[in-house]
Amino acid sequence: MSYFSQILLNNVIPLCIMICIGAILQKIFRLDIKTLSKLNFYLFSPVIVFKMLYESTISGSILLQVLLFVFISLLLLAGIAEIIMLFRRYKAGMRTAMRNSVIFYNSANYAIPLNQLVFVGDAFTMSIQIIVMMVQNLLPSTYGVYSVNSHKNDLKATLRTVFSMPSIYTIPLAFLMKGFSVPIPNTIYIPINYISQAFIAIALVTLGVQLGTMKWQIKFSDVMISNFLRLIMGPAIGFLVVYLLDIHGVMAKALILSSAVPTSLNSVLLAVEFDNEPEFASQAIFSSTIFSIFTVTLVIYLLQFIH
Repeated sequence: MSYFSQILLNNVIPLCIMICIGAILQKIFRLDIKTLSKLNFYLFSPVIVFKMLYESTISGSILLQVLLFVFISLLLLAGIAEIIMLFRRYKAGMRTAMRNSVIFYNSANYAIPLNQLVFVGDAFTMSIQIIVMMVQNLLPSTYGVYSVNSHKNDLKATLRTVFSMPSIYTIPLAFLMKGFSVPIPNTIYIPINYISQAFIAIALVTLGVQLGTMKWQIKFSDVMISNFLRLIMGPAIGFLVVYLLDIHGVMAKALILSSAVPTSLNSVLLAVEFDNEPEFASQAIFSSTIFSIFTVTLVIYLLQFIH
């Protein structure tokens, strides 16, 4: 019960408050959702990932294990999603939106505090979560941008859009500067901190603004399918993959927990920025965040059986 209340009070309710603020501001001022999505994609998101990677302590062996876990898990999850979408005969845009809502998950402003809560600020498990966050930031900026544009634009135009995403460049830059111990002048590091601290607030307000503009006409069954795949199948596959890769102990627990979190804000940012089923994406994020109170608590309970 303590985990349930802590997740509710420390993760879900604060997120919902920020989302509600965005929705209220939208009702009062009619904010420009496109401008907000561009701020998230081109400024806040790449800067926070750069900062966290630059400051992290990640070994090569851990990096490879985590990457292997993430990609195998995502491939299995995407495969299950494809089978379901085939039976439901989704159109191209909806297939992309559903896929993004399942494979892009909230690895930053939900998973990081959750990791600190469950593992009591353990530096090792935090380094694992940072690697997951790096992948979850890079994928929407590459595959995600490609997927939402490929059925609307030709390959050249789609690739041009992909290579305009800053995260493609900030991630290798962070690794290079960290690897060669390149210091960042304080004059530059101060604004990096300012921007990083604003990321969560701006991203959640953006989701609230999008929710405030919706007509809620998406089929309830589509949203529930997304939630089931993300919140139930996601961690179930996580348990399977750590077993297949023979990963044990606290690392296995951290990886499973990282796969149990709700849909990422990136899926709605992609949907809004490129006009690809934004109402479905917003509803999938909002509902998965609410339902995660119960599913994440269950996953935390099951982690005690991992040795």
